[in-house]
Amino acid sequence: MANQRERILSAVGDVASVAGYSDMTVEGVIVTAGVSRRTFYEHFKNKDDAFLAAFDAALEQLFAAGRDAYRREQRAEARLSAALAAFLDFFAREPGFARMCIVEALAAGPEAVERRNAAMATFARIIDENARKLDSPLEPPELTAETIVGGIYEVIFARVVRGEIRELPALLPDLMYSVLLPYAGPEVALAEYHRLQQPAAESA
Repeated sequence: MANQRERILSAVGDVASVAGYSDMTVEGVIVTAGVSRRTFYEHFKNKDDAFLAAFDAALEQLFAAGRDAYRREQRAEARLSAALAAFLDFFAREPGFARMCIVEALAAGPEAVERRNAAMATFARIIDENARKLDSPLEPPELTAETIVGGIYEVIFARVVRGEIRELPALLPDLMYSVLLPYAGPEVALAEYHRLQQPAAESA
């Protein structure tokens, strides 16, 4: 039963990313998942219910990856970089979920939008709580983290729409510079930018 549910959730991400939420159908999901219509309705009421469940499952995996990466680091800036890297890597590995969470959630109705907004608020809180632990005299305004997360979302949104999901991890140095700049100043932000660029340069 659990395996069937997981297959349906995965299929929702695939179908929503290809057809778009408005054209996603239960028939398309069950064909992609390889389950019967009866099995689908044993787990979900309708396509809306399945989409929200798939969205929640993707966010759970996303934040679990971020938490694991975060806990392996000691410095505040390294923790933020590790968590953001985990988010970008997850989306790059799961392009169906990436498009579902970033793009199609906006078309899936007010409840999906509300859950997306809640996820962004959580991300903003993580940034603000950790960035304020940096050894810096700067005291950025209250909306700083929310503004940063909104900017990151728009950057990722544009790449997902253009089909550049696999390239998302390469955005890490630039995004972290934007995260750290208002909290720690240009020197710390630039140092972390160069640190994050080193692995890419060494592998080139």
